[in-house]
Amino acid sequence: MEHTFAGQWITDDEFARLAPREVFHRPTDPLSLPCEEHRDRHILFRRRFHVPRVTGDETVFVTADDYFKLYLNGRFVCQGPAPSYHFRYNYMEVPVSAFLREGENVLAVHTLYQGLINRVWQSGDLRHGLILDLTQNGAVLLASDTSFLTAVHSAYTETGVCGYDTQFLERYDSRAPEVGFEAPDYDDSAWTHASKSEYDDHVLVRQKSHALVFEEHAPAEIRHDGNKRVFDFGSTFVGYLRLTARGREGDTVTVRCGQELNEDGSVRFALRANCRYEEDWVLSGKTDTTDWFDYKSFRYAEVILPEGAVLTDVSLLARHYPFSLRARLDPAYAKHDGLRAVWELCVRTLKDGVQEVIQDCMEREKGFYLGDGCYTVLTHYLLTKDDTMFRKLIDDAFTASFITDTLVTCLDCSLMQEIAEFPLILISSVLWHFRLTGDSAYLAQNAPKVFRLLDAYRRAYERDGLLRDLDKWCVVEWPANFRHGYDVKLEQNTVCRDAHVSINAYYIEAIRTANKIACLLHLPAYRDETPVVTAFLRAFYDEKRHAFRDGEKTEHISPVGNAFPFAFGLFPDDTGKEAFLHTLRKDGIEQFSLFCTFPVLMGLVRERRYDLLEECLVSPGAWRRILDEGGTVTFEGWGRDTKWNTSLFHLTLSYAAVFLADEDLETLFR
Repeated sequence: MEHTFAGQWITDDEFARLAPREVFHRPTDPLSLPCEEHRDRHILFRRRFHVPRVTGDETVFVTADDYFKLYLNGRFVCQGPAPSYHFRYNYMEVPVSAFLREGENVLAVHTLYQGLINRVWQSGDLRHGLILDLTQNGAVLLASDTSFLTAVHSAYTETGVCGYDTQFLERYDSRAPEVGFEAPDYDDSAWTHASKSEYDDHVLVRQKSHALVFEEHAPAEIRHDGNKRVFDFGSTFVGYLRLTARGREGDTVTVRCGQELNEDGSVRFALRANCRYEEDWVLSGKTDTTDWFDYKSFRYAEVILPEGAVLTDVSLLARHYPFSLRARLDPAYAKHDGLRAVWELCVRTLKDGVQEVIQDCMEREKGFYLGDGCYTVLTHYLLTKDDTMFRKLIDDAFTASFITDTLVTCLDCSLMQEIAEFPLILISSVLWHFRLTGDSAYLAQNAPKVFRLLDAYRRAYERDGLLRDLDKWCVVEWPANFRHGYDVKLEQNTVCRDAHVSINAYYIEAIRTANKIACLLHLPAYRDETPVVTAFLRAFYDEKRHAFRDGEKTEHISPVGNAFPFAFGLFPDDTGKEAFLHTLRKDGIEQFSLFCTFPVLMGLVRERRYDLLEECLVSPGAWRRILDEGGTVTFEGWGRDTKWNTSLFHLTLSYAAVFLADEDLETLFR
């Protein structure tokens, strides 16, 4: 049941009279939005309130745009919300009885308006604010209004932007008067009253996914080098470095984080993934503790202390989506040390990596990518039997149809990108969800959306049974050096006029999947797939060479160009199929990367080639290479130098766990 808020959207005077601006557009219709003003705003709210008696039935309903951290009586309660579009904006429902006391209480909220156009949030749209109700036994005890006090948190100064305009690097100043604002005895007498947001247009929906959980990790190893301290936390996590120190007022501590060490043992804080994790911390002259607002992905930290400063405590506060392992490694693999190590790598990746959304990488983009996400939510569900992330991806992907009826690449954000294959993979996800959960009502809810999506592709791009003239980028495989010379012009923000094999193989798989969904719901078939398959074989299959050409205007044949036809059962003869399998066995699964590997493994299940499936999973050039290079979580590829900007905490390749789990994969992928 949805909550009806008594509270108002409140903000500070800077944002109160700013009208929202449009950030959504097709990439083919570029929109330039200046983001020099109203950015990196840390805006605080406080309110004292009276509770006559704590009954055990107290709840906070809360959200903020872009993000918030909530405190009651000085204790951290929660943070959020999960990213969402403003017209379906998530609010959180949080039990808070354990944080309250009889008599006077203090509620404090730290909000952030980031203000950049990126893959993290729908930001840059000039929407900021907080809305909150605190109820007791269903009655509103406290509601956000202009009686709340507000102030800008002046401890945070922007020193740069890292990733793809992903997050700000900060100079955190412990001398700022707002430090400790969450404490009950903090003096807020200089704060001003909040303003009502005059142009608020949020439509609120209850967040169906869970709140984050937090774990504190002590360093596994500490190394002293003069005034420098290097900390190793034993594994790569997502979270916040917590430091407590004493020093002279105005002393500056240099703080660096990284995922690996340089040859000299220093922390490589200029990450491979285009993030430079170096920030400053200014001491107050008392005992201070850092309070970084945004998170990082790191294993190591390097702290350079000014003369006389003393570091008294260090920890890593890791954050992740709630995770309880409810799957097991297939007993057939249990005694295989190599396969067990790959399983444990993938489990650890999803346990520590999934955040409020399924992200691809934890540092460079932090983006809710649709294509990568389809494989990751499947893996996450198989491991946890919790489908909240699965549903969020499906629901939010179809919601993005307001931008274009053929959907977008990154969800719940203001960065506009379109990749042609990703919405077609979504259609398989809808069927996988049903086969795993048996939720026919949810399948029936999504079936019309699947049919409309395919109708949109057919209307916009299908010519004579083939997809052509695609104004969406076809990634095929990534990075590009894994495409084996795929002979079709593939560039972002250009129209690909020629029909080519990979996108059309995806298209046939999507049509077949839609027909399976229709059959399960006792509906007429979506459409006859035969003419499309016939056109596909006529355009791409070379009967003399028993292989598929990359495109209709080339004679070039590549492993990538044959991976998808194999995966989706499109080889018209066994000779071609066996030739592909021979190449796979000879060159290994590592000849492919993020987007071919999963379909190929799925194809091996469909062909019941478990001998070759096992060879792929244990290949020394694939997941074992990540482990051999010291990875504790999956990389964005098979090694640290696989691509020019490799993320060393990337969720996609955790999908090996799907093929190692004790599950009926033949039924799932039939």
